[in-house]
Amino acid sequence: MERISEHTVDEVSSPPPPLTFLKQPPFQASNMHQRPPSSQHQQQQQQQYQQYQQQQQQQQQQQQSVYLSHPRPGQEPGRMSSYPMKQPQQQQQQQQQAFPPNHPLANMPMPLSPSAHTHYQQQQSRLQYYHSRAPVYVQKPSFGLIDFDLLDTLGTGTFGRVYLTKFKTTNKFYAMKVLKKSEVVRLKQVEHLISEKQILASVRFPFIVDLFCTFQDDVNLYMLLEYVVGGELFSHLRRAGRFTNDMTRFYASEIVLAIEYLHSKNIIYRDLKPENLLIDHQGHIKITDFGFAKTVVDRTWTLCGTPEYLAPEIIQSKGHGKAVDWWALGILIFEMLAGYPPFFDDNSFGIYEKILAGKVQFPAHFDPLAKDLLKRLLVGDRSKRLGNLKGGSEDVKRHKWFRGVDWLGLLEKNVRAPIIPPYHHPGDTSNFEKYPETPDTDRNAPPGEDPYKNLFIDFT
Repeated sequence: MERISEHTVDEVSSPPPPLTFLKQPPFQASNMHQRPPSSQHQQQQQQQYQQYQQQQQQQQQQQQSVYLSHPRPGQEPGRMSSYPMKQPQQQQQQQQQAFPPNHPLANMPMPLSPSAHTHYQQQQSRLQYYHSRAPVYVQKPSFGLIDFDLLDTLGTGTFGRVYLTKFKTTNKFYAMKVLKKSEVVRLKQVEHLISEKQILASVRFPFIVDLFCTFQDDVNLYMLLEYVVGGELFSHLRRAGRFTNDMTRFYASEIVLAIEYLHSKNIIYRDLKPENLLIDHQGHIKITDFGFAKTVVDRTWTLCGTPEYLAPEIIQSKGHGKAVDWWALGILIFEMLAGYPPFFDDNSFGIYEKILAGKVQFPAHFDPLAKDLLKRLLVGDRSKRLGNLKGGSEDVKRHKWFRGVDWLGLLEKNVRAPIIPPYHHPGDTSNFEKYPETPDTDRNAPPGEDPYKNLFIDFT
């Protein structure tokens, strides 16, 4: 997706007036992250959407009031998850007898048993360990661009590229983000970039990409990141069509732990989507691209994100906080299960209208517990949104759809992932899309006057 700029306003003293939604879209095209125009993938989504319209109309008369819908995609992915549910059948039957399926308490989180409470305490202790680990970031590294071989392009953006690079001394592979200073300034992304660097330099978690160091020359800024060999989750989802319930639960569980970690540090991510989720060599998630992440204690009024994933409070300029990440989690779970997000339209304005209306139907193949979870995450009123209630992230983790998840095992990466990406060596790029390698004369530009040096003092 194309990086968009953020429209920033005073965050505390003067929140902006509400958007006149029906008169004009709240964001300009140049200010929004757009899904890639491509292509074959977008045409396939639209065809699937049109083919399912007739089925939706027939089902609508038979269904009771429901919350979400989207066209059912085509083929079930051929690869099954090795991430099993652990709920015994007898206990499921007892719970079904306790509450009828439509009872309002049927899918509420259940109290912990003594053994589960002990496991919960162990999990919390281990989670605290991961929360307290020192970052791997190194201040003022003693090397520069000359110490690296820049190899293949892994991704491109508005003002830079991400390269596979090899450190000459150790022959170890990294991902290097190369950003042109003049473009960063022209597009008014200085604050975002500095915020991204500061946040990545302050965190360390199993499901977040590591930032090792940053440096600069007279032309470019450089961010040396962990290389994640498995490519984007988006690519794997596109090939599969949609994920199974168990596969989706596996990835969602790791994302829940990452969101929980970030929120414990008052960091909101604000750009959750399959394109920003990488798969490591073991098949586990690595969240990348923290350009929209922000440290926020209460609320912020900045407008940013990807249209399909925006929470209602962002669209309405009501000020937003951590709750937007739980909304985005709901959108992501839906997209993994269905093959595309629940609020889909040919243009951003149509997407915003559907998000604010919040009335679409679930595809018929959705698991009932997944539906219930999404109904609790995709709540327009953030004060009633799961994850933003008194129990915080624990309310999400204790939902019945996540029953059987070994949270501690996930943290330790002792749970086998449903997709193990193929690769031949640590620098293999076969799981990434191919980009044309265009000559970059600025990359090795000779030293000269740098008019932007004072703006990027933090990149040393």
